[in-house]
Amino acid sequence: MSKKNPITISSWTLGDQCRFEDRVIAAKEAGYEGIGLRAETYVDALNEGLHDEDILAILEKHDMKVTEVEYIVQWAEEHRSYEQKYKEQMCFHMCGLFGVGHINCGLMENYSVEYTAQKLKELCQRAGKYIIGVEPMPYSGIPDLKKGYDVVKASGCDNAMLILDTWHWVRADQPYDILTEEIAKKVISIQINDAYERPYAKTILRDESMHDRLAPGTGAKDTAGFVKMIKDAGIDPKVVGVEVISDEILSRGLREAAAHTFDNTKKVLEEAWPEMIEG
Repeated sequence: MSKKNPITISSWTLGDQCRFEDRVIAAKEAGYEGIGLRAETYVDALNEGLHDEDILAILEKHDMKVTEVEYIVQWAEEHRSYEQKYKEQMCFHMCGLFGVGHINCGLMENYSVEYTAQKLKELCQRAGKYIIGVEPMPYSGIPDLKKGYDVVKASGCDNAMLILDTWHWVRADQPYDILTEEIAKKVISIQINDAYERPYAKTILRDESMHDRLAPGTGAKDTAGFVKMIKDAGIDPKVVGVEVISDEILSRGLREAAAHTFDNTKKVLEEAWPEMIEG
């Protein structure tokens, strides 16, 4: 597998009800090279009684790394809660602790490009050396690639970039030919998965996103085509995150969820980007 573009099981794929070491073991046994952590799942590990040195020791014990950190939200609000401010600082701390260079970020609130870009600029300034990866989501204030890129570009920040996710891409009904060379230069990482042919109603589309995704290549939305688009655009993703948020898959248990998502990810990469597997 690729150490340059680590195949990473995103935090939500294994849910938020497991112990930290069980998460690491399930990922390792399945074949993943990295795990993703949200600020919440990192705090859960601390709540188990683990300290940073314990977490690092568990990762070393199982030859595993944290390669994806997330998820800063509500960063465009004029008056942010202390919870959100602290969560943001926690993400910065996690990047330093685990040696991760970028943070996944979303924005549910809908504002103009100009206002959002200014708030992104402020977030990027607070982030310092870390890259802020903005993830367009069809039910969010940054619903598609166009607004995502417009905001990132208007921020004028070198450390403002994009994260592209298969599910969000197809549920926004975006074709594969809109990812230009210019936009591609601003993509820091990707997340892959799959979706059913028919989406949930728009009013509850987020429910599908948070409960009913499919493993890469097992649905109706051509994960391989999405990956090929990324490859053809010349993107070198820092992480290939596998974000399959599925109540049904997770109900099979941690090990089965990890194995199922990894095995199908490997099949997709072998088809669409074999160099990723061989690298």
